[in-house]
Amino acid sequence: MRQQQQQQQRQQPREQPRQRGPALPAAVGALCRALPPRGRPAPDTLRRARFDRPQASLDFWRLLYVLLKQIHGGRWTESDAIGDQVRFVKWALWYHGYGRPQLQQLPADGSAGSRELLLAFSWLLHSLHLLEQLLARNRVQTGDETSVCMCEDAVPSSQEGTGEAGAEDRVDVRYLQWLNGKLRLQWRALHAQHQEHCKLLHKIHLFTSGSHMDQNLGHFSVTETDLTRQPEKYKQLFQLLESETMQLEAFLEWKQLEPVYWQWMETVLDNMAEEGNMCESQDAHVEKRRLPEEISCCPWADRLAGQMDRLSRELLALQEQLQQLVAQRKAAWGQKVAAGEELEKERFSATARKIQESVEVKLRALPCLRAPKKNKMHGSCRLVLRNKRPARQRGTAGCVPKEAVPAVSAAEVVRELQVREASLQRELQQLREQCRRRLHAIAEGWEGVICISP
Repeated sequence: MRQQQQQQQRQQPREQPRQRGPALPAAVGALCRALPPRGRPAPDTLRRARFDRPQASLDFWRLLYVLLKQIHGGRWTESDAIGDQVRFVKWALWYHGYGRPQLQQLPADGSAGSRELLLAFSWLLHSLHLLEQLLARNRVQTGDETSVCMCEDAVPSSQEGTGEAGAEDRVDVRYLQWLNGKLRLQWRALHAQHQEHCKLLHKIHLFTSGSHMDQNLGHFSVTETDLTRQPEKYKQLFQLLESETMQLEAFLEWKQLEPVYWQWMETVLDNMAEEGNMCESQDAHVEKRRLPEEISCCPWADRLAGQMDRLSRELLALQEQLQQLVAQRKAAWGQKVAAGEELEKERFSATARKIQESVEVKLRALPCLRAPKKNKMHGSCRLVLRNKRPARQRGTAGCVPKEAVPAVSAAEVVRELQVREASLQRELQQLREQCRRRLHAIAEGWEGVICISP
């Protein structure tokens, strides 16, 4: 009878996973299918990573490398060295705020740490909305799009972080000037490429005007124009759209089964906690074992007691000396406080002057704030050419709905950017004046040195 009861008790905890067993493989499979095709792992990789199997480590490093490269818009190939992949994944996770030290301590050859990588992957799913970002970046674009942001940026105050930098934080000014020149050169090259792209895009829209079946658009996009010239590319586009549709269907299935995945991750965390407690208990048991041996090996305890008495007398003497030093420092501190009050008054006046200048900058921007607030647009918009007609409708990527869609004209975006440029120019001028005053104040303290402000 007892053997039968024991067998029943052993079978009871196994019956619960059987009830939710079919849902877990479906959730993991939907998650894998929702990922991009080039970075899509096998469902067995996640199951092996739960038990920290080394066979799944390389697959997980490659998975995180591909996904994070796509998020950061970098180029990658299948032949990238595993060491470079591991370094990039560690840097990218640290950049996004994943500060678990166990991950940073993993070997650079990618031979271990599959469970740690499973935790990092799950953290990316939850914190960065990984699937949503990947679906948005890998979306098939049939129309000409651009990003429009008319939101008010929260420009940080110029008063923050004005503390003096230490010796270790100082950087050579020539290096900063070289970086500034390099940045300006790259920015000008990018601006020239963007202008050339806009000119070619305008020609395509102008030459294909009136050819589109949708009257809301009226012209072809670059992709549609390329398809009219090379009709054989329809098959490739159809395959891409079919793959994207399958990803979206898998994403919808994943959103329904997502709670099952997080319950499974709770069991993974519980297993890790149990293993950690077992390791701590084993270490404590080893220490308890060693303690009687150490006590039994101390026949010279009396000699140590005499040395401790001598050390205590020396500590008392040092304490008296410290008290005398403290009294001397208090007297010197009183003199410094008297001199520091005058410096505080000067600093307070300088801070008040900076605040006054900041308020003046904000007051100059009040006319823009008094204007009635419009619906600020943010995100990707389709470019539609309008000739001598008000921009009433704008299409989004893919198909254009028949009902009216909120639109924004290029002139409105240009005016908004001009207002921002004027505000940033005023802020830059204020920062330059602060730098000049600070350099002059530093130069006045040096004798025989002439400082020429930039």
